Amino acid sequence: MTIPDSGFMIDNDASCLPLPPEEEKRIVKELTDQSEANLKEGNLYYVVSNRWYSSWQRYTGPGIGESSVDGWASESQNMDVLSLKNAERPGPIDNSDLLLKEDGSEGDEPELRRMYKGGPALPRKLISQGDFHKTFIVEVYLLCLKLIDARDKSQSIIRLSKKASTSELYEKVCRITGVEQEKACIWDYFNKRKHAMLNVSNRILEESNLQMDQEILLEVQDGNYTSRLGKDSTGNEFALVSLEPSRSSVSIAGGPVMSNGHSTGYNFNLCHGSAVSSSFSDMDDGYDAYKSKKGERGGLAGLQNLGNTCFMNSALQCLVHTPPLFEYFLQDYSDEINTDNPLGMHVAVQGELALAFGELLRKLWSSGRTTIAPRAFKGKLARFAPQFSGYNQHDSQELLAFLLDGLHEDLNRVKRKPYIETKDSDGRPDEEVADECWKNHKARNDSLIVDVCQGQYKSTLVCPACEKISITFDPFMYLSLPLPSTVTRPMTVTVFYGDGSGLPMPYTVTLLKQGCCKDLSEALSTACCLKSNEILLLAEVYEHRIFRYLENPSESLASIKEDDHIVAYRLSKNLVGRTRVEIIHRPHEKLVSESLKGYQGKLMGFPLVTYLEDPISGADIDAAVSRLLSPLKRTHSSVKLHNGKENGFVKEAIEEPSNNYNLRSLSMDNTEPEETSSRELSFQLFVTDGNSSNCKPIEKNSVVNSGRIVKVFLDWTDREHDLYDISYLKDLPEVQKAGFTVKKTRQEAISLFTCLEAFLKEEPLGPDDMWYCPKCKEHRQATKKLDLWMLPEILVFHLKRFSYSRYSKNKLDTFVNFPIHDLDLGKYMINKDGKPHVYELYAISNHYGGLGGGHYTAYAKLIDENKWYHFDDSHVSPVKESDIKTSAAYVLFYKRVRTEANAGVGETSQGPIGIVSPSRSTLCLAD
Repeated sequence: MTIPDSGFMIDNDASCLPLPPEEEKRIVKELTDQSEANLKEGNLYYVVSNRWYSSWQRYTGPGIGESSVDGWASESQNMDVLSLKNAERPGPIDNSDLLLKEDGSEGDEPELRRMYKGGPALPRKLISQGDFHKTFIVEVYLLCLKLIDARDKSQSIIRLSKKASTSELYEKVCRITGVEQEKACIWDYFNKRKHAMLNVSNRILEESNLQMDQEILLEVQDGNYTSRLGKDSTGNEFALVSLEPSRSSVSIAGGPVMSNGHSTGYNFNLCHGSAVSSSFSDMDDGYDAYKSKKGERGGLAGLQNLGNTCFMNSALQCLVHTPPLFEYFLQDYSDEINTDNPLGMHVAVQGELALAFGELLRKLWSSGRTTIAPRAFKGKLARFAPQFSGYNQHDSQELLAFLLDGLHEDLNRVKRKPYIETKDSDGRPDEEVADECWKNHKARNDSLIVDVCQGQYKSTLVCPACEKISITFDPFMYLSLPLPSTVTRPMTVTVFYGDGSGLPMPYTVTLLKQGCCKDLSEALSTACCLKSNEILLLAEVYEHRIFRYLENPSESLASIKEDDHIVAYRLSKNLVGRTRVEIIHRPHEKLVSESLKGYQGKLMGFPLVTYLEDPISGADIDAAVSRLLSPLKRTHSSVKLHNGKENGFVKEAIEEPSNNYNLRSLSMDNTEPEETSSRELSFQLFVTDGNSSNCKPIEKNSVVNSGRIVKVFLDWTDREHDLYDISYLKDLPEVQKAGFTVKKTRQEAISLFTCLEAFLKEEPLGPDDMWYCPKCKEHRQATKKLDLWMLPEILVFHLKRFSYSRYSKNKLDTFVNFPIHDLDLGKYMINKDGKPHVYELYAISNHYGGLGGGHYTAYAKLIDENKWYHFDDSHVSPVKESDIKTSAAYVLFYKRVRTEANAGVGETSQGPIGIVSPSRSTLCLAD
């Protein structure tokens, strides 16, 4: 947790009394609000142990930290109310769990430390990330470098901000070692090899591609002598953040040489054979010393894990083994760099992302089995997509989407994008509208990525009010498919009769997790044999009251938790629109005062619901209660047997209580109370307001002020307990009983086709994704249907294994059975052009483990060799084709099978790109 610096002092030392918790909370909230209203680089924050901060939140109450600048989620959101009330004031701040023994207190005091003492104080500054889309973060973890002194091989730890300059690095190193700065030479010593000397300049360390916990080498010049270091050095023992363990014993990486850590631009020196050679300034890792040996196959180089970068390595291996991409980037593509695109990825040089990717691809295809450390590429990626900076785990599919989009913009052949106004379909033929939409798209977007990776689908929106139909044809780069079998959930709902014609009955139905309340209502209607003239009213019951009605058919089932109590009331369609009456049960308590204002009492059971026609009298409500309770009426009862026991109910006194449904489903003639015209009401009833803060007795002839909903308390006296069995309204099942788990068996495998069909299924838009109907002139919750119209050369399927909502998050490990060969999508194409749509798998991005961590690997096929390989960071090994189907498959890469029927026929503006074996291509690389 980070707390902003106050900039002022609070003198509370004179008093031994601490500030009230509300005052402490107010002070910290004011500081947080002020800091977030004035975000700028260099703002000072203080790191506080999240463990201590959580105890402070329990003491002061929730509400602080949910929107802190570093985005850490507050644990107080799920705290129990009772624990908040009983929380004690925490002791002194204890940051010991954040520190290694080399750390110590530094800087001034934050506000919380002035209140609580303790520490040590850990000041950190706000820094910006990204060159285009700047984001601000608190640099909690400083850049940790291991300094090796070449004179005596001694080692020490240097911690600096990654925004510090190389001049600051020199100053700190010389201060620690006592070396004069004029005689010091500091080298980038990544993987214990010299890469580039770091010159004294204002260049920040982040631009020098220095990684967390890597080595730097100090050499001291003394006249004509410069100290040199042998190969021996110790391992990294001072990791500030836990990095993903190495998957291989390989520790030396190859790559082009950095030129003094200074960007000199790209100079294309082309030789016969067409590979692009460059003096790319950020080329790293001594690649010139590790060129592939003669006859050694390319495409089998691993990527070193730079600290939780397995997500990047997995996505990169899939892309560099994509035939049209490696064919393109192994040739001369310099003329394709768009130097005028404002959306391109560049700062000083146009097309930097494409050039960095191309350089990395050529290294991977030319280095044999030498592991490559993608430091330069990671640095470029962090500058253009700051969300991928640092050393946190990320999503390989999110990186893939950004990278393909960035490559497209860098390689876009369109220099000036024209403005094109989209037209509505207006009933025109699909072929005409699709061709128009694709031409408009290509007029603004024309690149290799569009040629081989983009397809087109038809999107149909239907307004639920006016039935206006809107048809568009949109491009896609990949298809994100839901996993139907993993989103099924059993849901138990108790159905009540709104006319008192039967006992409440629980039903269990199985639904898709991404379903909506409409799906639940339809499944229950079938299960309970709902009549055509009836409807179901869904509601959530909490603390014996109706907490909310689930009347929005599009509301997601994700809003219903497993421990919720959901009920459904069977009601006549003819009664809809009348006043809804809720009957809430409570045990009878004798009151000293006749005044019932403010009395709420203890509640019990589940409420009953019915509809009544206005005006509503006390007699009407009394008769309705009698009807609703009629199924609960006992067959034998005697008030004399109660003998004054609690609630007037002695369970043992009842003779042979029947559980037969028919005995309790009595006719209305037998359950109606006596005529109320000659006496008072049969029940003790009280009308209450919406908040239940006021209630007053209902009399026989009194008229109840009706609104949309009338809430009525029913007091259960000895008489009610004798006549009716309330146990039928108690202890009803939860949506999914706590502790109940289905027998642990392997889930039945689902097919890729099932996922695709779920993707193409018609569904309503979410409440947050309303569509503006041009006919109604309002936002509507329209239904949406997707259909495949045109498929690309390279087809990417993203299996949506990660699900997030405001209520839950989950990783889905369902096994998806996907074809490796002959994936035929012809039957899903609505554009019947007669072309075959058959694909073959060539790469997979895998994810193992759970949310927020886990590990990514990749399977990729060498096309000309027809063999599969497993790429696990730096470790590369052959794998059988029969072993590549696992429940870890996350992103699937398919290429179109070229046949005589479709050879030379492309679905994009460019014809199909020929595939040349990289192992046979001629490369000319600059030394």
